[in-house]
Amino acid sequence: MRDVEAEMHRWWRAGEPFARATVVATWHSSPLPPGTSMLVGPDGSAVGSVSGGCVEGAVYELAQEVTTSGTPVLERYGVSDDDAFAVGLTCGGVIDVFVERVDRAAFPEYDDVAAAVREGEPVAEVICVAVDGPDPAGRLGRRLIVRPDIATGSLGSERLDAAVAEDARGLLAGGRTGTLSYGYDGVRTDEELTLFVSVHATPPRMLVFGAVDFAAAMARIGTYLGYHVTVCDARPVFATKRRFPEAHEVVADWPHRYLRTEAEAGRVDERTVVCVLTHDPKFDVPLLEEALRLPLAYVGAMGSRRTHEDRLRRLRDTGIGEDRLARLASPIGLDLGARTPEETAVSIAAEIIADRWDGSGARLTSLTGRIHRPQAVRPAAEG
Repeated sequence: MRDVEAEMHRWWRAGEPFARATVVATWHSSPLPPGTSMLVGPDGSAVGSVSGGCVEGAVYELAQEVTTSGTPVLERYGVSDDDAFAVGLTCGGVIDVFVERVDRAAFPEYDDVAAAVREGEPVAEVICVAVDGPDPAGRLGRRLIVRPDIATGSLGSERLDAAVAEDARGLLAGGRTGTLSYGYDGVRTDEELTLFVSVHATPPRMLVFGAVDFAAAMARIGTYLGYHVTVCDARPVFATKRRFPEAHEVVADWPHRYLRTEAEAGRVDERTVVCVLTHDPKFDVPLLEEALRLPLAYVGAMGSRRTHEDRLRRLRDTGIGEDRLARLASPIGLDLGARTPEETAVSIAAEIIADRWDGSGARLTSLTGRIHRPQAVRPAAEG
């Protein structure tokens, strides 16, 4: 995605029109998620991907047509009825791709959006990708740029802009990209307009507690998965950047105090994952007491089954209820037969992914039905 952003910025700054093709919706075993983009530049070069190679040729041709005409197009791609190796997705998925011409006139706010992304400031780009019926008002392709405290641009009416800005801020807070439907004047129960909300927010956080070899492996895999990784330990001699070079931050502090401080400052949210690798009651019990009271995406703790039972007893003594204890992944990770720190990190990461997408953790060869699931929606834990 960095190559796509860099080229888009370069072409936009140069005032050269180009095409952007963006995946705005997916079904079944689609290869890439919504928000993934491919650019076709003024020199005919292509950057990025919308399907991992399945339909890029067809999208490339459409992008060239859109660059010339200036008229946005929403195109659906799936498996070809006649030949799965023709223009279509051989994986069996279906994707909607929105192709638009981009230049300074069409997207005057782009420089501000790019600056926000570079600075790590949350911002959402909302664009109208489909209109049900004729479009005399020219709503197709209009966009609204939404920040936590302000919105710029317009989708065609003040009422629509207000409704969309409110809903987009909800997606922005959760770091979720997706589609929304409205009536022409912002009625949420109508489906005359389909809007795609592309969210640019700070990466989700992975907080790894315990400056041990397993933490070094978790920092590597967490960074690889796109998390902003912090390693925290109360012992300064072990909590050093030299020991954890792939972590974004290494903090020497009591774990429970650090987590409480970060939560009070608003720096953890429902996307945050917590991995407790200390398996020492004086560290992990106060920490888990804090973590299980927060609406986090995942809380896991390392230790034997005996350690787990002792930990549950201690947590119950602090007043943690059974509903919160049920959220604790302990012993941490999936049953992969892991032995080394690296293998253990893979098993923990696999559990985090399965938890996020409501996966079973079973071998795909033993299952039937769809491979990719929609994101699970769970109620947030009460504070």
